[in-house]
Amino acid sequence: MAKSPEEAKASMIANLKETTGKSIDEWLKITRASKLAKHGGIVKLLKSKHGVTHGYANAIALESLKTADTPTGGDDLVAAQYADAKASLRPLYDALLAAVNKFGPDVEASPKKAYVSLRRNKQFGIIQPSTATRLDVGINLKGAKPAGRLEASGSFNAMVSHRVRISKSAEIDKELLGWLKAAYDAS
Repeated sequence: MAKSPEEAKASMIANLKETTGKSIDEWLKITRASKLAKHGGIVKLLKSKHGVTHGYANAIALESLKTADTPTGGDDLVAAQYADAKASLRPLYDALLAAVNKFGPDVEASPKKAYVSLRRNKQFGIIQPSTATRLDVGINLKGAKPAGRLEASGSFNAMVSHRVRISKSAEIDKELLGWLKAAYDAS
């Protein structure tokens, strides 16, 4: 019987000590000590310096980034993003996330320290409280020409191609959701 991706990953983690000689906790100490923050860099380190096969290196890197990104849980990260001066932006975040979740059951909101990554097969957008009065919605729309509200991302975030600034609920409209849906469909 075929295993789900979650079951396959759990099996790999359980077999790490036997296969690689180190437990997941030992590998996490190594990856954290490296100070690498990107998946590809961690995989490369594990393969080149430690002789770990690609599949195991990928599983360790995913676990390393998961624990690094969510030390106290995703809900705590989102709460911290919308604390204090940015608290008035939380209803905008909640409304936007609710609309994006209607795109399909495979939408994944992955909180990071400063923003929430919107993923399907890959990241298609981000929601970031950039100032006390504005959310920035990053969207991956490779090849789309910036126009009007759809700006080039510039120095905002290298993980997205475009940005839309949101300061009131009326700006979470069909136009914005259309851009996000196009990015979702392409991911």
